[in-house]
Amino acid sequence: MSTINDHGLSEFGYRQSLDRSIGKFASFAAGVSYISILTGTFQLFYFGFGTGGPAYWWSWPMVFAGQIAVALCFAELAARYPVAGSVYNWSKRLAGPTTSWLAGWMMFTASVVTLAGVVLAYQVTLPQLWSGFQLIGDGGGAHDFGISAVIWGAVLILFTTLVNAFGVKLMARINSIGVFIELIAAVLLVVILAVNVVRGPGVFVDTHGLGEGHTGGYAGVFLVAAIASAYVMYGFDTASSLGEETVNPRRTAPVAILRAVIASFVIGGLILLFAIMAAPDLADPRLGTSSGGLQLIVLQVLGGPLGKVFLCCIVVAITVCALAVHTAGIRLMFAMARDNALPFGVRLARINAKTGTPVVAAILIGAVAVAILLVNIGTPQIFTAVTSVAVVMILAYLLVTVPMLVKRLRGGWSGRDAGGHFSLGRFGLPVNVVAVLWGAGMSVNLAWPREQIYGGGVLRWMALIFIGIVAAIGLAWFRLRGRRRLGTLPEHQADRGDRLVDELS
Repeated sequence: MSTINDHGLSEFGYRQSLDRSIGKFASFAAGVSYISILTGTFQLFYFGFGTGGPAYWWSWPMVFAGQIAVALCFAELAARYPVAGSVYNWSKRLAGPTTSWLAGWMMFTASVVTLAGVVLAYQVTLPQLWSGFQLIGDGGGAHDFGISAVIWGAVLILFTTLVNAFGVKLMARINSIGVFIELIAAVLLVVILAVNVVRGPGVFVDTHGLGEGHTGGYAGVFLVAAIASAYVMYGFDTASSLGEETVNPRRTAPVAILRAVIASFVIGGLILLFAIMAAPDLADPRLGTSSGGLQLIVLQVLGGPLGKVFLCCIVVAITVCALAVHTAGIRLMFAMARDNALPFGVRLARINAKTGTPVVAAILIGAVAVAILLVNIGTPQIFTAVTSVAVVMILAYLLVTVPMLVKRLRGGWSGRDAGGHFSLGRFGLPVNVVAVLWGAGMSVNLAWPREQIYGGGVLRWMALIFIGIVAAIGLAWFRLRGRRRLGTLPEHQADRGDRLVDELS
């Protein structure tokens, strides 16, 4: 069997460089905090409700059905390949070097953009706690909201950078405490909202007439509103991305991935369900604005003091969500840099002797995320523009699920894991097909140039332009120079003795 110190890491040609100290709950918390039930539901409820009305709720189970198929595929991969930078390393073992590099590059970009999107949620919540948190003007100016959001976002990114640079133990401790608070608050919120319902379930067939005059009728509106749900339920692979720092990762990571998705679906879905049924006035136009939304319903139903206590819990959830997203991005950058698959790989993969973390990667990701905020500071649709671009990077998942499906069809994927770990068995093929079809459909939906999401003019093409530029620049570097340099850096290669133990076992 594998050596005790590396938990089988030498099987993949790597030595144990990161601090392996994450337990079962911390692994589960990593997946939950990236998805972040409270952050996602509260950040974009206004967009989903304002676009699709109460009936937009049905996008929640729809998104779950697609994402659980992807999560099941990822759980199977996590059991076999418990290595940092999950998507990148999985694709590397399923496809060629160009495909795997592009998967890692796109997922890394997604992590950075997602970090920029998550930290914007501070602005949606903080001013509703206290007007003094509106840092610029009174919020009524054309750019008051956006500029204040960028300032708060930069402050949160500074915090996540410092925590991640300090060490994984501190990150895991803060993350676990934050997720515990978030889960308790979320469950209590479900109960309180359920007790205060004022209308029946018939409200969920009410479209508020929002499909009239829209291309495709309400179906077209519904697909736009579904972005609010899609934004929440992704990033669950974080539990596996921390595989090299998790105790017994082959058993822990797959369970953590699935539990994170299912828990988020159940609790988040109930919050949305009972919030819509408990809202005093669904015709209130403020419910469809970023300064109102789900936060306004909580304040109206629970009353000022208690409502603000729950808003404080949302701030905690946003904080640990940003921390988890930042952490996942760092591990992905480390994994690629360790293979010399990024410029300045030696520096990016260097582990600080005191903290046991890749500090340079933490700082660089933080700096790029702040730069993204600054570039979008004058964009009126800054919230939906940044978050939509982040979610469309779900195509990075396709660069894993598609090669996995091809391997299954060619008979190159064993139906059962020899180690007795998580496996889909005979259900693997149909689940994999659903995962691919879902990913392709949602990618098209999110990238479609619609004014409701990106604004008018050239901004309508923002997602496609951004994705195209990122992919083109990355592939140009990789094909012209990067592929010739691929290879595990000497300081991260497994010792010959460790490899021999794995080969003999």
